[in-house]
Amino acid sequence: MFQVGDKVVYPMHGAGIIEAIEDREVLGERKRYYVLRLPVSDMQVLVPCDATQSVGLRQVMSEQAFQRVIEVLRSPKKQPEKSWNHRYRMNMEKIRSGDIFALAEVVRSLSHRDREKGLSTAERKMLENARQILLSEIVLMRDLKLEQASSFLDHVLAP
Repeated sequence: MFQVGDKVVYPMHGAGIIEAIEDREVLGERKRYYVLRLPVSDMQVLVPCDATQSVGLRQVMSEQAFQRVIEVLRSPKKQPEKSWNHRYRMNMEKIRSGDIFALAEVVRSLSHRDREKGLSTAERKMLENARQILLSEIVLMRDLKLEQASSFLDHVLAP
């Protein structure tokens, strides 16, 4: 169980801080919720305490994991799938998984593809979303401003 003040990641939304644990009635059902503040997107999100595993809520990455993320981002690109819709589905699964290394792979592969061939509108939106999720975690983990984290990520991804 998480505590108030914990830095956590909510897949598909990004990293946040647990501000409170409250009992609330939502859709006629009373449950206990984590109240998350997501600083990068300036959102507040309620996550049922009994659904943390099913939604993939996890602690923000450690320093050791961060170093591995940098390795993933700098690693050579793998041969992408030929069909854009197959590639899109695979990348979406990786993002939804909540796995920080899978997310880093999506950011790396779409960033490389964008530089080489450009991206479709859907893939460009996916890259922006994946970047925001990754940046939100870097911001909380390293206690940086969004601009600093973004510059750092651009530097790591530079050819």
